[in-house]
Amino acid sequence: MKSWHVTLRQTLSVVLTPLRSRFRLLRQRRVEPLKLQQLHDNLASEATLNTIYLILIVGSCAIATFGLLTNSTAVIIGAMIIAPLMLPIRGLAFGALAGNLPLFRQGLLAVIVGTVLAVVLAAGLGLLTGISSFGSEVLSRSKPTLLDLGIAVAAGGISGYAAVQPKLASSLAGTAIAVALMPPLCVVGLGLSHGNWSLSLGAGLLYLTNLLGITLACMVTFLLAGYTPFKQAQKALIWAIALTVLLLLPLSVSFARLVQQTRLESSLRAALLTRTITFQSLELVSFDTDWLSTPPQIRLTVRSQQPVTPKQVQLLEAFVKREMGRPFTLIFAVSQVEEVTRNQTTGSTTYDSKGSERVNIAP
Repeated sequence: MKSWHVTLRQTLSVVLTPLRSRFRLLRQRRVEPLKLQQLHDNLASEATLNTIYLILIVGSCAIATFGLLTNSTAVIIGAMIIAPLMLPIRGLAFGALAGNLPLFRQGLLAVIVGTVLAVVLAAGLGLLTGISSFGSEVLSRSKPTLLDLGIAVAAGGISGYAAVQPKLASSLAGTAIAVALMPPLCVVGLGLSHGNWSLSLGAGLLYLTNLLGITLACMVTFLLAGYTPFKQAQKALIWAIALTVLLLLPLSVSFARLVQQTRLESSLRAALLTRTITFQSLELVSFDTDWLSTPPQIRLTVRSQQPVTPKQVQLLEAFVKREMGRPFTLIFAVSQVEEVTRNQTTGSTTYDSKGSERVNIAP
């Protein structure tokens, strides 16, 4: 009867043998010199710091910043499609992988200049407009998690593959939308313009996550495609992996906090809807939480036939603090619903959280 360690050794041999052969083929796989030179020339052209690149940075940043300030998803997507930062990142990744210092420096310089220019421009627009209250599009980019790293790695892999397969160049816009490099930079600038350091730090972490995720994925793609021998690429890969691993701790903490906040929001929503008298006469339309505020702010959009009074809001805040074990600020946006028939006077009145009239349309 064979001992367990003999059986284990045989099993590992069966599993590892094909992996070793594939790894050996990977180390031996090389592309033609002509294709290698063509890829180098294309990436060097994309990573060039010129007037066109700077114009695209300014245009993309302006569109993204105005879209963030107006909380418009469609406008922000328009800025993502331009995606000027995606191109020099690929050149940076290939230059580091192949040990091509001129290409690496060229791509790094373009990324640094584009990053600084976008942050400064967004901060200037934030000061110029004077808008200090941000919507969900801004706040959602201040809480990166492991999910964002996964998106960046997947999008970076597609972007790198599009570089070695020209027929897939049209997919670059889609990957740019998925990973979204420009909006986080604009959020950094908006946060700096109003001294909101937690907002800027969160958005900066998201940008760094996207940057390293794309770079690492592009490196792996170029390696698997045979554009760089494994021995030559080892050092750059180790550095990229090490820097990405450093992000796992804050991203893991943020992901755990996101799960906790999601569960807390679900419990809070259920408690308000099922255990309070006020919500028996209200129709809840939307429920949004701003976790960056102290204490967190909950904006509730409701419909009602009666206004919500400040006294009711005070009682609800006390109930929430007692149930959740921490204070929350409740902000109501109330629209009065009135049933109208042909024999009644028509009208529609909207109230704010203090119970005062905001809109009154007479017959």
